[in-house]
Amino acid sequence: MTSDKVESIVFENRVKMHLFEPSKITVWTIVGKSKEHWIDPDNRYCSCKGYYFGMIDGKKTCYHLDLMRLAIKQERVEIVRFSDDEFNDFMSGLISDL
Repeated sequence: MTSDKVESIVFENRVKMHLFEPSKITVWTIVGKSKEHWIDPDNRYCSCKGYYFGMIDGKKTCYHLDLMRLAIKQERVEIVRFSDDEFNDFMSGLISDL
């Protein structure tokens, strides 16, 4: 991935932390041009194909996880707030997109 593309994703606030309240559950996503990828920073997991095939090839991560860390460092994370009542519908939608 080119540095211009990386900067574009971070600058456009396409790294999102979905915050459910009052539980404080967080779900991280990165919005791509055609898909949204789910990220679990604690377990260093990404739902993208690059992560999956990279793990098969012995790589440790994908660029989405790097983008998330960069966005946090540059304070370019968009926080999207939801009610806990919306959690099940949100996760159903996210899973159906996978």
